Amino acid sequence: MTTGTTSPTRTPALSHVARASLLIAALFAIDKPLDLLRQILIGRQFGVGVELDAFNAANNLPDLLRALITGGALSLALIPVLSETLERTGRPALWTLFSRVANLAFGVTAGLAVIVAVFAEPIVTAEWGIAPGFSPQAQALVVELMRLNLAALLLFSLSGLVTSGLQANQHFFLPALAPLVYDLAQIGGALILAPATGYDIAGLRLPAFGLGIHGLVYGVIAGAFLHLSIQLPGLVRHGFRWSSGVGLREAGLRRILALMGPRLVTIGAFQLMFVVQDNLGSRLPSGAITALTYGWLIMQFPETLIGTALGTAMLPTLSEFSARGDSASFAKGVERGLRVLLALSLPSAALLAVAARPLVSIAFGFDAADSTLVAAATQGFLLGLVGHAWLEILARAFFAQQN
Repeated sequence: MTTGTTSPTRTPALSHVARASLLIAALFAIDKPLDLLRQILIGRQFGVGVELDAFNAANNLPDLLRALITGGALSLALIPVLSETLERTGRPALWTLFSRVANLAFGVTAGLAVIVAVFAEPIVTAEWGIAPGFSPQAQALVVELMRLNLAALLLFSLSGLVTSGLQANQHFFLPALAPLVYDLAQIGGALILAPATGYDIAGLRLPAFGLGIHGLVYGVIAGAFLHLSIQLPGLVRHGFRWSSGVGLREAGLRRILALMGPRLVTIGAFQLMFVVQDNLGSRLPSGAITALTYGWLIMQFPETLIGTALGTAMLPTLSEFSARGDSASFAKGVERGLRVLLALSLPSAALLAVAARPLVSIAFGFDAADSTLVAAATQGFLLGLVGHAWLEILARAFFAQQN
């Protein structure tokens, strides 16, 4: 009897995960080279120096807030509860709960953005702050760029929630496409807004606004706007209706907030690592923060393409297995995912570690010293590639069970 009831649903569900994983991986396979192209353009234009150090340092606190409020902490808690709501009470109830979460999250984000904008200077310059070792001129630049970045934070606070809402509806295409347009906007900032002289591409000279490092920030803001805008048609397709109010007494919202608690601690500690990294890097010679930033981003190329693609596709299906009490299909899906990640991430880490220095030198055009610095950071981060990839599935496996 048990076999007869579970076997018809198991194979189609896992096949759906496979199709969704391939779709997400395909779009990530397009997005990641674009992301790398963006980094190459920025690196070749600004080098491993003070301005790029300031730009990278200015990003980390807004990134920390985004990860805590509407990034991984909320999305991993939100998707299982939304999936359960859709399964048990239907789509209108899903959108009501989604609206209340969005209203609360945007209000909290806006309040924190105001606080950061007001206290940006001590946040940057204090001994415990982001960049105490920078010169006063570099610190002033970090303050200015960080305040500008808060506009992107507000846009991402909505966009990240839209991504979760669509994924709970088993809609993966637009959420996977959103990072692509985000990178395209940043490439536009690097090619058009930042340079003083236009690039020649296929005989066509691009306009140049000469905004320097500020052009990169405006590219980030434009990218955040596009990241949100391109997903809105998905909401319309799935019958989204906005509801006012927060509804703190609603059981679904309370469950989401409870699920967020442990994840807030882990993601907060993880993101705080980058703030501490900037604090220490600001005391080192110029270029240290940029080298660490590039090393992390290069390691993330295989981690995102392999781990994030599979983990993102598996979460809604694992949530459905958990909601139905189908523990056999749940365990089989997790085990299969971990085996696939191990088989792909180990050789990827080894190959990238060996090729790191020549790849950095060729791609970014750095001199020998800067290439060695970035390659060393990359090799250090690659030691954790398997763990980071596995975490993409393991964390989602627990959240799928609302644990």
